[in-house]
Amino acid sequence: MAAKQTTKPAPRRKSKRERRMKLAIYIMIIAMVVSSITYGLALFVNM
Repeated sequence: MAAKQTTKPAPRRKSKRERRMKLAIYIMIIAMVVSSITYGLALFVNM
């Protein structure tokens, strides 16, 4: 079972670099959202 791992035989397999780029984009978006939320909270607290 461990010897043959075929999950969804897709015609075009996504490369590791593509997946890493997508992950980096997701991380950047999450970082932006978190930073904007924290900035808004800081402004709200300092009022």
